[in-house]
Amino acid sequence: MGDEKRSLVCDFVAGCDGYHGISRQSVPPSRRQSFERTYPFGWLGILADVPPCSSELIYASHSRGFALASMRSPTRSRYYVQCGLDEKIEAWSDARIWDELRLRLDSEPPLEITTGPSIEKSIAPLRSFVSTPMQHGRLFLAGDAAHIVPPTGAKGLNLAASDVHYLCRALVAHYAKGNDDKLLTYSDTALARVWKAERFSWWMTSLLHRLHPEMSFEAQMQRAELDYIASSRAARTALAENYVGLPF
Repeated sequence: MGDEKRSLVCDFVAGCDGYHGISRQSVPPSRRQSFERTYPFGWLGILADVPPCSSELIYASHSRGFALASMRSPTRSRYYVQCGLDEKIEAWSDARIWDELRLRLDSEPPLEITTGPSIEKSIAPLRSFVSTPMQHGRLFLAGDAAHIVPPTGAKGLNLAASDVHYLCRALVAHYAKGNDDKLLTYSDTALARVWKAERFSWWMTSLLHRLHPEMSFEAQMQRAELDYIASSRAARTALAENYVGLPF
C-alpha cells in the first residue's frame, strides 16, 4: 500500500465517521452552515464496579450542581457530577467524588450508594452542535458527523439510529422502486427530528444544572419549572414522550 492512491467507486457515501471525520468537511464551506451552543460547565464522571444505587436512572438538581446516577450492569455503575470547565481530574480523588455524590443525591429515604475504586474517571464538556445540510450530492451525513447533543437528554445514539432509518428507507426506495424522492428530502426529514431532539436536550440541560446565582430570577424559574413537572401530568407526559424518543 504505502503512499499508493486508490479510488473507491460507489453509488452513495454514508458519512457515519463522527464529529472529527472527513465526511462533513467534504461538504463545501459555501454549502455548509453550523449551529453551536457550548455550555459553561462539564460532567465529571466515575465508572466503578459497584452495584447501582437504584434500578432507575436518577437526575438530581442540587444547589451544589447537577448529579446523575446510572446503571451499566447490576455490578457496574456510572455517576456524574456537574463541574467547572477549569477543573482538573487530578484534583478529584475517588473519595471526593463519592462524598460529592452523597451530598447531591441526598434524598428521603436515603439512597444506598456503594462506593469503590474507580476504573475510569474523566471530565467531559457539554455542547450542542448541528451542521446543515445533511447531504451534498451523493454524500449523506448521519450521527455525530452532523450533530451532537449534550448527554443530559440521552439522545445521541437515538438520533444516529433515526438518521440511519431515514437513509435506509431512502436507499431501499431508490434500488427497489427507482424512486429518489426520499433521497432528495433526506436532509430535511432528518433535521426535523434532529432539531426537536436538540431542543429537548437543551431544555433538560438548562433545567437541571446550576447556571445562575441561588436567588436570581433564572434560578426561581428553574424551580418553578421543576415544580410544574412534578405537579402536572401533562408536563410529565411531554417529558416522557421526548425522553423515550420521538417516533421515526
